Amino acid sequence: MRRIFAIIPIIFLILFTTYIKGTTKKIEKEIFNGKEELRIFKNKYELILLEHNYLTSPEKLFEYQKKYFDDELTMIEIENISSIKFEKKKLVINKFIQKKIHENREK
Repeated sequence: MRRIFAIIPIIFLILFTTYIKGTTKKIEKEIFNGKEELRIFKNKYELILLEHNYLTSPEKLFEYQKKYFDDELTMIEIENISSIKFEKKKLVINKFIQKKIHENREK
């Protein structure tokens, strides 16, 4: 009888330890997968950021202009830029600078 009372807690502890180990292993696997996904996203972010910085640098833009557009692109004054919108089935053209000045007044 004493043996049974001694064996039952030991078996219970063994089963409980097995359950805890299995649960811990699942959690560790999820953490590892999360870290791997984060690493992949960081690599993608760094590549996209590098591409963005590389492609949008002024030197690169001028180089692409010369290479692909020759003399097709010309500089214009910012005052000549307009925005076009459709409002209530009408075409509305606003000057870019006036729009910005108007937005600053509202603030």
